[in-house]
Amino acid sequence: MAQTTMPTREPIQRAFLVAAQVKGAEYRWGMGDSLAELAALAKTAGLQVVGETTQLVDEINSATFVGKGKVEELEDLHAELAYDVIIFDDELSPRQIRNLENRIADVNVLDRTALILDIFAKHARTREGALQVELAQYEYRLPRLTGRWTHLSRQTVGGVGLRGPGETQLEVDRREIRRRMTQLRAELQKVREHRAIYRGQRKREGIPIVAIVGYTNAGKSTLLNALANAHVLAEDKLFATLDPTTRRIALPGGTEVLLTDTVGFIQKLPTSLVAAFRATLEEIEDADLLLHVVDVTHPNAMQQAQTVDQVLRDLQIGERPMLVALNKVDLLPDPDVAVAASARYPHGVAVSAAKGLGIAQLLSRLESALTEAMVYMDVQIPFHENALVALFHKHGIVEGEGYDVAGTRVKGYIPRHLVASFEPYLT
Repeated sequence: MAQTTMPTREPIQRAFLVAAQVKGAEYRWGMGDSLAELAALAKTAGLQVVGETTQLVDEINSATFVGKGKVEELEDLHAELAYDVIIFDDELSPRQIRNLENRIADVNVLDRTALILDIFAKHARTREGALQVELAQYEYRLPRLTGRWTHLSRQTVGGVGLRGPGETQLEVDRREIRRRMTQLRAELQKVREHRAIYRGQRKREGIPIVAIVGYTNAGKSTLLNALANAHVLAEDKLFATLDPTTRRIALPGGTEVLLTDTVGFIQKLPTSLVAAFRATLEEIEDADLLLHVVDVTHPNAMQQAQTVDQVLRDLQIGERPMLVALNKVDLLPDPDVAVAASARYPHGVAVSAAKGLGIAQLLSRLESALTEAMVYMDVQIPFHENALVALFHKHGIVEGEGYDVAGTRVKGYIPRHLVASFEPYLT
């Protein structure tokens, strides 16, 4: 009797987490909170966390990140726990990775950046997303290439931190990798040019753009689904969505806007890595208004919100008009959390994206915020440019209109992104 052969499942890797902070230095996050987030990232990547350790140091060890005694402890714990991967909560230098791998045999040494890149590789669903992830992986790995990469048996296999480019790329010399990076940049440029055409069409239509931003897992995709019935993947995982999703909705007064869900931000994410995902960033840069989603149930809600504000400032888009949605209020165990959030964001709107609570109020506030972001203009539009008059009526607030031999005189407010179209006709 023939036996049925079942495919074997790749064994779950065991991970050990490490964090260190310099004594007396100021940190927005405590080591415990930061390690808890690192554990959630490891879980999202499919790892089993079997232990963790922390260390306060006088200074970061340039050779091994942590001190000599802590490295010896990690060796002993490896013998005891048989972990496969050791993950540091900060970015490691190539030298630190090399030295740690030499000290702790048969263990992959990763840092937070490598882990996040691995999660990005799992969740990139569009071609542009996949190209961006592959390029970011190469940029990160190129200076860190060692003999440890050559044990890969085939592409995309080899465990967390090694997903993405496989042995064909990682075993060749640096010149070949740089050639591939040049090719990826050229392909991405073509995709961006194609996307720029659509963004240009949207601008010409004059539809205001609202970009949803926030810390990863704050509920951005769930909120987009609630506002636009978008059916976007929404999971209780960090970085469940990577590629931007845009939907058209109508506000209570009839104004149409485009809502764009963007990749979540996270602490200790290098700006250079964020910049690699320009597709999402370009959506934020084009936005007339940012909708910042804050998970008020999270114990570090304020630190998460501050991290998002800082990343936006680092990207030089922190001055954009912003409305805050205080999400997951239906799950609040402690009213003091909501009080603290409201103190920081007195004009925030309390919502539950999952339950649909506060959505009507949020839509109304979105309309008000877009109006507040408008610019007053008094223009004389020639008759042959009557399409601009229609544009003013469709997307602006007309306070006065008249006609003479020169054309149509219109006074009122228009979205900031349309100002350039009307400037030639200012009275």
